[in-house]
Amino acid sequence: MAVDRLLPTDEAQDLIELVRDVADKELTTRVTEHERAETYPEGLFATLGGLGLLGLPYPEEMGGGGQPYEVYLQVLEELGARWAAVAVAVSVHGLSCHPLATFGTDAQRERWLPAMLAGEQIGGYSLSEPQAGSDAAALACRAERTEQGYRVTGTKAWITHGGKADFYALFARTGEGSRGISCFLAPGQVEGLSFGRPEEKMGLTAIPTTSAHWDGALLEADRLLGAEGQGLSIAFSALDSGRLGIAAVATGLAQAALDAAVGYAQERTTFGRKIADHQGLGFLLADMAAAVDSARATYLDAARRRDLGRPYGRQASVAKLVATDAAMKVTTDAVQVLGGYGYTRDFPVERYMREAKIMQIFEGTNQIQRLVISRSLAP
Repeated sequence: MAVDRLLPTDEAQDLIELVRDVADKELTTRVTEHERAETYPEGLFATLGGLGLLGLPYPEEMGGGGQPYEVYLQVLEELGARWAAVAVAVSVHGLSCHPLATFGTDAQRERWLPAMLAGEQIGGYSLSEPQAGSDAAALACRAERTEQGYRVTGTKAWITHGGKADFYALFARTGEGSRGISCFLAPGQVEGLSFGRPEEKMGLTAIPTTSAHWDGALLEADRLLGAEGQGLSIAFSALDSGRLGIAAVATGLAQAALDAAVGYAQERTTFGRKIADHQGLGFLLADMAAAVDSARATYLDAARRRDLGRPYGRQASVAKLVATDAAMKVTTDAVQVLGGYGYTRDFPVERYMREAKIMQIFEGTNQIQRLVISRSLAP
């Protein structure tokens, strides 16, 4: 079912219609094949980039689409409703462009940003490490300044598009303490950089998630974004936007599960009636719909604050928490609605449930979101 969206302009409405058409043709027709075989959808991101969908929230003068964040997130939701792994990768790409677009010099932006926003170069975000997930200040990967630039040594973990991306927003230690971390625009291939085998994941299997091993790889000095020691502030400024991206994808995933459950409940009959007409099931579907609508409302509220230039960090955490918890509940309930069929691969709801779980974990676990929210309540 197409969501009845309240969009700010006719241009935005046309964009959503384009995204729906492209997503139905390019994503819906391929998702089952690639997710089951755990194969990468070669050429898909070039197609999305060619349509201008990979740089939507960035200014037109930078080569982006100049779209408000509330519109961009609704695009992500539409993609997420068809193929969550691809939608997550699109969100991560946007997140990976943020350090250069926001903290890079004019020369750096002119050199690298156009190809990134056009989707000619696909990005990954390399912040986490095996022993430093939510605690980003505990990073151990080190970038040592030399006459030639920076030599990077250490291991990064949980990189979406790892080994496939053309560039990475890399965070590495250049000093001590929380102010000793810096951000680099690292190329996807450089001598001394290798990647581990893709993680064997519960869901989102078509897009690889890997570790990266830096063995003295050299980065030119102009790969540093911002000042030395500014890395954590750069990372955290990007993560608020990234959390909204995940909230939108999770909402799309929940909407797809709701649509599948409603469709099944309207067709399946028991005791001479559609199962949707039984009050117990009808109320369950109503709760699922309320959860999806609530998730959408929270991410749109945060996005509109962002578009107005108002603080939105707390609202981003609320959106991420509410939307991903909703996705987990709605997808689980969808499996229940379909009964035994929901537990089989003949229907997509079992995949939706597996995919929903990670939404509660990455871009800051939902426990971290509660911590952020609770701290924001103090005067």
